[in-house]
Amino acid sequence: MEKSFIQWKKQCLNKLDLSKKGSVDEGIEHVVSLLNSCEEYFTTSSCSGRIILIDGAPESSDVQKQNCVWLFVSHQKCTSDDLMSALAGCCGDAVLKFEPFVLHLQCRRLEDAQLMHFVSINSGFRNSGVTVGKTGKIIMAVRSTHGLEVPLSHDGKLLVQQEYIAFLTQVANQKMEENRRRIHRFYQNLQSALLTEKCQRLQIKDPLSLQQLQDPPHAEKTEKETEEEKEKEERKKTSVYKRRRKRERHQPDCSHGDGDSSVPDLDDCLDLFT
Repeated sequence: MEKSFIQWKKQCLNKLDLSKKGSVDEGIEHVVSLLNSCEEYFTTSSCSGRIILIDGAPESSDVQKQNCVWLFVSHQKCTSDDLMSALAGCCGDAVLKFEPFVLHLQCRRLEDAQLMHFVSINSGFRNSGVTVGKTGKIIMAVRSTHGLEVPLSHDGKLLVQQEYIAFLTQVANQKMEENRRRIHRFYQNLQSALLTEKCQRLQIKDPLSLQQLQDPPHAEKTEKETEEEKEKEERKKTSVYKRRRKRERHQPDCSHGDGDSSVPDLDDCLDLFT
């Protein structure tokens, strides 16, 4: 399964983009790039969200897109004038649609898909789901339900007034704005979730090992302190000896008769306590 996922990812990312646009939408390039940079995911299809005006044959269905003409499409907000101009070329059944952000990606493991599902739900994409194919492919769909679909004409005849089209334009633009906010939340939540997951995987399993790295054993500290104390003691003894020799060279002989001259003077006695 591990080798299969790597092969699937390589094949998918190297193949040509067969969408009408032929490239990833600008509004979600950062999302797609982040996911494809992860070892656990790769994207298979995506759309940042769009407002479209389609002219279809009266007998056609949604699945028969070859019978439809795209009169207008925008991944940004639009104006009612844009739609009215596009409707001038209508000769069938025109339908105005807003299609929200959608993203399909393949996940390495089921727990990776569950993490993505959690991110999606918390970002406002309530219609997201996970499916497992017969070949073992784990597919995650990130999608929302705040779409719009309104028929505007029949057999080339406009069914609504221009004021209503202006109203629908406003509604579609509001949905586009909400779509952008959800994409932004999704990206932020995705970054946070991936970072948390990475930190958990890199965490040291044995807490004691981390503590030992931060705090050396007590025995090593004691040995070091002992060496420092020895050095201080040696320097102290050397200092006492030097002062004593200096006094012997500069002071006259104060001994009388056979008196014991080995008794230390007051300064020497004090040195013993330093």
